Amino acid sequence: MSKPSFNDLVAFTAVATHRSFRRAAAEVGLAPSSLSHVISALKRNLGVRLLHRTTRSVSLTEAGERLYARLVPALQEVDHALLALDDFRGGPTGTVRINAPEVVVQVLLQQVVPHVLARHPALSVDLVSEGRLVDIVAAGCDAGIRFSESVPQDMVAVPFGGPTRFLAVAAPAYLARAGIPPTPDALHRHACIRHRMPSGRLYHWEFERRGQEVVIDVPGRLTLDQIAPMREAAEAGLGIAYVPEYAVSTALQRGTLVPVLEAWCPAIPGLVLYYPGHRHLPPGLRAFIEMLKEVLPQHG
Repeated sequence: MSKPSFNDLVAFTAVATHRSFRRAAAEVGLAPSSLSHVISALKRNLGVRLLHRTTRSVSLTEAGERLYARLVPALQEVDHALLALDDFRGGPTGTVRINAPEVVVQVLLQQVVPHVLARHPALSVDLVSEGRLVDIVAAGCDAGIRFSESVPQDMVAVPFGGPTRFLAVAAPAYLARAGIPPTPDALHRHACIRHRMPSGRLYHWEFERRGQEVVIDVPGRLTLDQIAPMREAAEAGLGIAYVPEYAVSTALQRGTLVPVLEAWCPAIPGLVLYYPGHRHLPPGLRAFIEMLKEVLPQHG
């Protein structure tokens, strides 16, 4: 048996985590064909088959499962050892790239990014605004931000800011014209601004009051895939939108939007920042996470 290199083991761990050569190749910085050669060479050197691979799927053999279970904590220890060296450096450098919905990017710009840039003068921040859920590894991002229910299971999730309340909101002019819905069922008689989720499905509005849960597949002629345009459409009087409270706080203060069905609008698990669990955590991302938790601490 020939002893594999550290990079070979990292490559195998990436494939085992993602169950995908394409995603693993993007993470380790290799072409899929090159990664395939690395895994084939690893199999020859070890004399043991580690993966079952078909044209549609990748799974681990029993030997692969055992090796993966031992490698993950070992590689994490290496990451921790490297991170400990940051104490001897002058602080994080380079660029941290974060993928998030447009409305979350606006919150980050207002409340988090100025503090990050002020505290870490050698660090740059690259915010990528994206409505759909993307593969952050393939997109070249260090981390993503989404609601917890949307985060892939193989990611480390860092919650911040606490639960989020969704509100049904509309412009005063629309409500003067169409009336105020007294119950969620009354939404069937209104123009609703529908939300297409990152998965492609239409979001069904969820309400709860005194233990009674109501889920409405709302009608509507306008469908959007990002929160900010939904807010703008509601302000323009095009109907009722169902959006996170933080996304419309300014509009509520200005009076360009007013809430309806407030007693029916519950809080749900909030936003999380997520990143690949077995990847070395870059100092810049660690600094960003620390500031995120400091400025928008988890509560509730």
